Amino acid sequence: MYFPIADVFGNRSFQKKVTVSGYVKDRETGEMLVGATIVIKGTGKGTVTNVYGYFSIEIEGENQILQFGFLGYKNLEKEVGESSVITVELEPITQELGEVKIKGEGNVHSSRYPLIGLEKMESSSIRTIPVLMGETDPMKAIQMLPGVSATSEGSSNFTVRGGNPDQNLLLMDEAIVYNAGHLLGFFSVFNNDAVKSIDLYKGDFPASEGGRLSSVLDVHTKEGNMKKVKGSAGIGLISSRLNLEGPVVKDKSSFFVSGRRSYLDLFLPLAPDEEIHDNKLYFYDANLKFNWIVNEKNRIFLSSYIGRDVFSDKLAQLDYGNTTFTFRWNHVFSPSLFANFTLVRSRYDYFLGTTENDIDDLEWVSQFNDYMLGADFSWYINPSQTFRFGNRTIYHRIDPGDVSAMDENSLIQSIKLPRNNSLEHGIYISHTSEVVPWLVLRLGLRYSLFQNIGKGKLFKFDDSYNVVDTIYYSSGEIFNEYHGLEPRAGVSILFSSRWSAKLSYSRTRQYIQLASNSTSSTPLDVWFPSSPNVKPQVADQVSLGLFHSSRNRVFENSVEFFNKWMENTIDFKDHPDLILNETIESEVRQGKAWARGFEIMSRWNTIRFNGWVGYTFLKSERVAPDINQGRPYLSHYDHTHDLSAFMNYRISSRVSVSGNWVYYTGAPVTMPVGRYEVSGESVPLYSERNGERMPDYHRLDLSLTLRSKKGGKKGGEWIFSIYNVYGRKNAWAINFVSDEENPYKIRAEKTYLFSVVPSVSYKFEF
Repeated sequence: MYFPIADVFGNRSFQKKVTVSGYVKDRETGEMLVGATIVIKGTGKGTVTNVYGYFSIEIEGENQILQFGFLGYKNLEKEVGESSVITVELEPITQELGEVKIKGEGNVHSSRYPLIGLEKMESSSIRTIPVLMGETDPMKAIQMLPGVSATSEGSSNFTVRGGNPDQNLLLMDEAIVYNAGHLLGFFSVFNNDAVKSIDLYKGDFPASEGGRLSSVLDVHTKEGNMKKVKGSAGIGLISSRLNLEGPVVKDKSSFFVSGRRSYLDLFLPLAPDEEIHDNKLYFYDANLKFNWIVNEKNRIFLSSYIGRDVFSDKLAQLDYGNTTFTFRWNHVFSPSLFANFTLVRSRYDYFLGTTENDIDDLEWVSQFNDYMLGADFSWYINPSQTFRFGNRTIYHRIDPGDVSAMDENSLIQSIKLPRNNSLEHGIYISHTSEVVPWLVLRLGLRYSLFQNIGKGKLFKFDDSYNVVDTIYYSSGEIFNEYHGLEPRAGVSILFSSRWSAKLSYSRTRQYIQLASNSTSSTPLDVWFPSSPNVKPQVADQVSLGLFHSSRNRVFENSVEFFNKWMENTIDFKDHPDLILNETIESEVRQGKAWARGFEIMSRWNTIRFNGWVGYTFLKSERVAPDINQGRPYLSHYDHTHDLSAFMNYRISSRVSVSGNWVYYTGAPVTMPVGRYEVSGESVPLYSERNGERMPDYHRLDLSLTLRSKKGGKKGGEWIFSIYNVYGRKNAWAINFVSDEENPYKIRAEKTYLFSVVPSVSYKFEF
């Protein structure tokens, strides 16, 4: 190791300095490339494009050569000598089957950047992973990564490093998604055909992000082809999909439209049971996007998502879904100062009602609306220093429930829970600096402010959580505030071009949480804000990682250690009443939690053979008053051991096979461990909170991909897959019932959802 003092105190300031900025695009589609590397040849200094494909780099001396690169694309070199704004188009490497691309530490820049726990995935890699019913799902792919686990069998919901599912911030084009499940959570709202890139931050957040304790899942959708009109379509066992994209004005503006619909309900009239012929059971969603390059300094993005799930029979109907709208304006103030201004509206709502045409018919309506305004700035001082700063304000409006009778003569009493209004603000600044070529520092600070706003009412509770008083607040009145600083810091040390180490610390606060005692995603979950009765959750996390890559970067290995401790974590008393409860805060028990462990990841990426193996060791515990007699207990998401492996082998240009295997320790649960009699009645005796475990979970999936003889990007593609190849009956639930012959004898009954599930799907482009 050497310490180039000249790089710190040398005479670089006497050389001519010029700034080169611009965008890096895909040559065939015109879409911006996120995370493309730009390196000054022979120096090792460089930068990467931001989420909009923009870069800015200062170079010293005349006639320098910039090297542009992106995984899956041919490298390109360009000579520059004067300050200029350029557009660089990279040519994709033509392959019949895209390789799996997980770019956690896959290039020199990312190994230098002092941020731990960042994983990047692309739609081309996600579609090679075998999944349930052949429905390609980014959320299922995320669950294969170290530190990430599914919350239950078949669910698209996930937990990160032992945290609750509601501690994950899910973003789609910067709009918050509050319920990411279709068909009760078995499939996610993220259509892989519409996904451009995914970033997952596991606890070590950039200063721009906050509001959650465990992770940020940042999903960006495709912008649309600026060169020519093209489309694709696919059909599977559950749903069909159609995508269309193209230029509005070539190389100036483009559109992208993607839609899906499931069709289980179309087969119900064929069922032998006539009672279900008129039932409805389906979901649909659509992604729409338009982007316009106004001029060299301005660009406009409009994007939207609309999705619904519909279920109905002769007794009841259920309808729920998400709607988002995002407006973004990119503006280049100068070659070194880039800005993005954002306006977002996000909505989640559900409807539950009866359909019996009876006097006692009722309907239950709930909705959650967000309105967000944000501004983000990037100031590229030179290749060694970058400042990022900005602010965001979100207005939350929660209508937790409104139940009313359909008939005015009904005896059912209407219930209208009070609306919750709040404002959540965040302002941040961060600075990344290459002190010397082998040492990079990242310092960030975020300040968050949360305000409860009237019109509303506040319940006062005594020590036994009984209501003793009610206070009413007028419309627009700010009656409570929480605020605090959230420091972020990281350091990256390069021992050589192949070895590096990183250390980071982050603090985050969460002001909105979910009222749920179920591990499965349900549409009837209720979100509620912090208040004078519920303090915001706070988490501190320290991470340490060691990273290694082979000389040609075909093989990459990493190990990350983490320790997270949390204050005011949310849990609920035994047998809580969470549905349509006006005093839901009385069910909350806040306490402390901690999670510690390590993650190991090995990946490889060759022309024919690619994949990864990941392992996580985790210990996640909690303690709260009035729960488990005040003693520590395991988090329900404590999976001590979690092992996942994915492999993809390209047999030929037309044929490839993939497989993945998943194993994790069974989730902690509370179970009856005995019984006793009271007045002749048998009463179960339960274990301590989460004192028992579900059986361990494991599963093997395989798939075979066949491409048509046409080749290129216009051919069709058949995917044959088998979910749970060896038919493992993984427990979804365990119930304890009295034996039919001996009512004093209790036996356990296991409920499982899936055995061997074969599927087939077909996709083609036009």
